[in-house]
Amino acid sequence: MVTRVRQARPEDAGIVAAVAAETFELACPPGTAQEAIASFVATELSEERFGTYLRAPDRTILLADVNGEIAGYTMLVGGEPADPDVARAVSTRPTVELSKCYVRDSFHGHGVATALMGASLEAAARDGAASVWLGVNQRNERAIRFYEKSGFVRVGTKKFLVGDELHDDFVLEQQLDEGSPPSE
Repeated sequence: MVTRVRQARPEDAGIVAAVAAETFELACPPGTAQEAIASFVATELSEERFGTYLRAPDRTILLADVNGEIAGYTMLVGGEPADPDVARAVSTRPTVELSKCYVRDSFHGHGVATALMGASLEAAARDGAASVWLGVNQRNERAIRFYEKSGFVRVGTKKFLVGDELHDDFVLEQQLDEGSPPSE
């Protein structure tokens, strides 16, 4: 499998939304109500919403393409963290949020997430970030292992709303070295 990572364009909103709808549930802890997941997908991960994200100057969406098929995506969000718990936890500024990092189930274990992560960290560094932070559900052990393997460390906690359910997340941060691309 050959994985290429490219920046998404406005015309990619539909495919990004489709991949987001397919993958979001993978990040939710067991027992999350289907209604809550559906509500989140409808409000935050719709084609219209991704169209807005793709036009926003503070957002970068990257797509992983494997042999012509979109296998996953990430979304970076620049700017100061809006959540006060995150703002307190993240130690280095300027920072960028890795807001989304999802790979379709059929591509797990093929290096797609590693390729997306490397490209995302490089994009954040290129845009002048000194650190990257993310929130991950405290029960998502697979994702936590991947993020820690990728160089992130736990720095705090925050809440995350899925539909009408409040979930507990860890806040993870990675320092970026000035002038050199991040290691994988």
